[in-house]
Amino acid sequence: MQIESLKVFCDLAETQSFTRAAQINGVTQSAVSQQMSSLERQFKSLLIERSKKKFRLTQEGEVLYDYSKRLIETYQELQNKLQEIKKVVSGTIRVATIYSIGLHDLPAYLKKFLKNYPTVNVHVEYRRANQVYEDVIGNAVDLGLVAYPLRDPKLEIYPLREDPLVLITHPRHPLARQKTVKLKALNGQKFIGFEPDIPTRRALDRLLKEHAVQVNHVMEFDNIETVKRAVEIDAGVAIVPEGTVVQEVAKQTLAQITLDDGKFFRPLAAIYRKNKVLSPAMKAFLAALKEQK
Repeated sequence: MQIESLKVFCDLAETQSFTRAAQINGVTQSAVSQQMSSLERQFKSLLIERSKKKFRLTQEGEVLYDYSKRLIETYQELQNKLQEIKKVVSGTIRVATIYSIGLHDLPAYLKKFLKNYPTVNVHVEYRRANQVYEDVIGNAVDLGLVAYPLRDPKLEIYPLREDPLVLITHPRHPLARQKTVKLKALNGQKFIGFEPDIPTRRALDRLLKEHAVQVNHVMEFDNIETVKRAVEIDAGVAIVPEGTVVQEVAKQTLAQITLDDGKFFRPLAAIYRKNKVLSPAMKAFLAALKEQK
């Protein structure tokens, strides 16, 4: 019996999916089934009740899961301790990120990190915010990068920084002639927003409500790139993180206006599972993300 088989079993127990457990461990679904059968023969016990309707661990499976989790955590701690003694930073880091961070914030940090730690392999997946949380909780990834982090008893939140929010318009929009505007200037404006379940959308809705501003949502998208494209064709105005429009403002395809009601920021954070054993590579990666550009 190998520690890898116990890890596959734990991933299967947590995801309740042979397909997902296979993806997490880089093996085939058939290999997962074979390893589970091998464990059942090893312990002479039925570990999983196989049903088309639902997945459930048997009583023996629950016991094996509890002890396996402890064994895996101890084994990971041992590996990390040995790496720290040898001052080795290597391995693989699985990261899930929302699109705006992955496209605009992460590349510069990732380039510098990989230059300093060339033996670390960082695998990045671009996901919607809700999927990032699911991937982290389900152990499909090691770290998640999100905006407006949601508190969850299963997660640890590692604050990174705050990204200023700005108003963007088409260069020929009437508001584009002003350097600063108050939020009330957006009353009745055609507005390009994010879809209702996106954390940034919920935060902007609260902000507009607090200032008694009503906008006309004409389009809603699930990513920042499409929002910008809609503003570029003058379909409406939008409020976005400043770091996401640097190139468009420089090329003058978008106009950026400062909001004069105060400083508004979008908090960014990394998230990982509660009690997760962070490898030296993960610790170094988090430290790199915390650094100023």
